[in-house]
Amino acid sequence: MLIDSWSQRGGVPGQSDRSWSSSHRLLLIGTAALTVLVLGVQAFASYKGYLGPVESLFGDYFLVPRSATMPWVGLALALVGLNNKERIYAVSAAVVIDVVVGAIRWFSGGPLTMGTGGTWVLTAIAVYAVWKLSGERRLSVLHGVALGALLIIAAKVAETWLEITILVGTDVWDEYVFLADQALGNPSWVMGQIVDAMGPVGAAALDWIYVELPVAVIVVALYQVRKGWPSHHLLRTFLLIGLIGPIFYVLFPVVGPVFAFGPRGFGFQIGDYWPNIVPNFDFASPSSLPFDDAAPRNCMPSLHTAWAVALFIHSRSGPWWIRSLGSFWLVATLTATLGFGFHYGVDLIAGAVLCLTLDAALRDPERGWGWFRVRLLIGGSALLAGLLLSYRFAAVQMAEYPAIFGPLLMAVLVLMSVAYFATFFARPGTALAVWGERDGEWDAATGESPGLPAR
Repeated sequence: MLIDSWSQRGGVPGQSDRSWSSSHRLLLIGTAALTVLVLGVQAFASYKGYLGPVESLFGDYFLVPRSATMPWVGLALALVGLNNKERIYAVSAAVVIDVVVGAIRWFSGGPLTMGTGGTWVLTAIAVYAVWKLSGERRLSVLHGVALGALLIIAAKVAETWLEITILVGTDVWDEYVFLADQALGNPSWVMGQIVDAMGPVGAAALDWIYVELPVAVIVVALYQVRKGWPSHHLLRTFLLIGLIGPIFYVLFPVVGPVFAFGPRGFGFQIGDYWPNIVPNFDFASPSSLPFDDAAPRNCMPSLHTAWAVALFIHSRSGPWWIRSLGSFWLVATLTATLGFGFHYGVDLIAGAVLCLTLDAALRDPERGWGWFRVRLLIGGSALLAGLLLSYRFAAVQMAEYPAIFGPLLMAVLVLMSVAYFATFFARPGTALAVWGERDGEWDAATGESPGLPAR
């Protein structure tokens, strides 16, 4: 639940020490596991000649950061446990470092970018917490540092994982997904023409929104943790999606319409069709398509959609500007995923179902693990598996009978959405809330039930 800062809280004598000891052990175990993972991925990357996470982190510290945004996103999370004076010092130091190091890099002939300051100060906060702080305040600061570092490291590991998807998925299944997508009316082709009509300025703005999804995520997350660390927040879902979702990339290799049917296929594409011409040749016997070693197989499911849906869901409890941000970023992200040809429509449905399933595992932990939660996990997993199997083995039928399979695909998404809403958001006392096992009376003043986390 959202709580006051550690320094403002009281507690049961001895409970704080036990909490710190338990959390300290958990932190050590998690750090050790993460270190093993990163070193293992680095060893594999070095063996294959890829850029590994350790090399990428070294670049963030001493050379050219891979991302100008992620170090600052990580730093923002590390600021949560600090007081205002410490935050001012930390941000000021990061800005000065970025300006100085960036100027040296620029005058040395390097690119004009930033991120070094965020990385250095994030590390300094960790050292400061270990050496100067104690008790629950140290735990709160290290919590933010760990989340910030985890986001940065996850991005590094993801870069290597995309190379692994190419290595494992030498052949892609875009022909199958294209046929399945005809049940939805080929939305990527439609949105691709709309984005083309927006012109270079509109496309550039949409591209920034798509790439900088973590910026919107951190805004909503910082709002959620403004009074302390709640029992569930957006970053937990964001990280879980990033952990589970990429597994499907190697199980269901797809590159996307702009690669398989468009100008970015580098000679491996079926033809230069996207976005102006929908291929109408006979795919009665679709097959896997050998593809190049440049395009990552990162389409199925659409994790950008999953993250944007998570952003939308978690923004619902905020003020109007947070809700507006969540709604805007969801619509813009869906437009970009389709309009740039990165995804098919069926990818988006799979991504949304994945998000709802994973968030259902984390939301309202105070309610425990009753049937209300288990059925969502089982049902969501079954629906996701059914979607992927149908895309692969019923693609021809889906293309032949769009009037049947199009509504069925949308019904899957609606079914999962309604079940999720009934379980976690339905107003207590309604039929949906009874089915979702939401007990308690609705507080009209706050819009929450007594069983929900308190702010």
